[in-house]
Formats: sequence, C-alpha cells, structure tokens
Amino acid sequence: MKKELYQLFPIGTVHHREEEAWIEIFPAYLDGLLGIEQFSHINVLYWLHENDDQEGRSVLQVHPCGNEANPLTGVFATHSPRRPNLIALTRCRVMAVEGSRILVEAIDALHGSPVVDIKSFFPDDECAGGYRFPRWEKSEDDPP
Repeated sequence: MKKELYQLFPIGTVHHREEEAWIEIFPAYLDGLLGIEQFSHINVLYWLHENDDQEGRSVLQVHPCGNEANPLTGVFATHSPRRPNLIALTRCRVMAVEGSRILVEAIDALHGSPVVDIKSFFPDDECAGGYRFPRWEKSEDDPP
C-alpha cells in the first residue's frame, strides 16, 4: 500500500462560552462565508485534536459508547474519537452570522477544536420541514 501524506489547514476554531457556541473563521477564509446565512444548517468538519496520538490512531475496534457491554465494533461503524484520521463531522443549526463568527445552536466539538471545512446542508428530501436553504438552479454543465 502506497502511503501518501496530505495536509489539512484549519479555517477556524470552535468556541464555547457558557451557553454560547460559535465557529470563528480565520481572516484568510472570510470570503468563503458569503451566502452562508441563507442556510439553517451547516456540516462542520473538525479535527479531534485532543485525541491525536499514535496509539489512538491505531485503534480499529471499540466498544460503542465506551461500554464494554456493547459488542466490539469497527471504528468506521461508530462515532468513536479513536480512529486512523481524526476528522469529525457534525451538523449545526446556524443562529446568526456576525462578521467572522458563525453562531450555532450547539456543536459537539470541544472548545479549541480546529475547523477544517464547512459545507452547507441540503436535506435529501426538499420537502423536509425545519430546514432553510436557497433553491439554486443547476446548470446543464454541472456534474450530477
């Protein structure tokens, strides 16, 4: 197996203070926020920075939810923070966008977690209630 090295560059940081949670976007990436306020939800990819050690990256099976009463299960079938690549994904409700801050209802990332990407959320069922998103038209050149 050929091993390749890839680099990820954080675009921001997760913050928690009392009952507030937000994502602070670094100045170099602010232009990427244009239009984000049109969405009720975003998908946030972040780095599980407090689990970044060689031992944790070698774990391939865990007992889900840390409970040994649960069957041993592969990490790809769980939400375990112990995994080969420490990329996590969470969906957040956007409460407001204020300059470089995206205020979110809640986020399951720890304070200080590096954000590696944000993707707007489009529900699979466009009739699904509770979501807000723009109704963009696809171009004929747009790949499926």
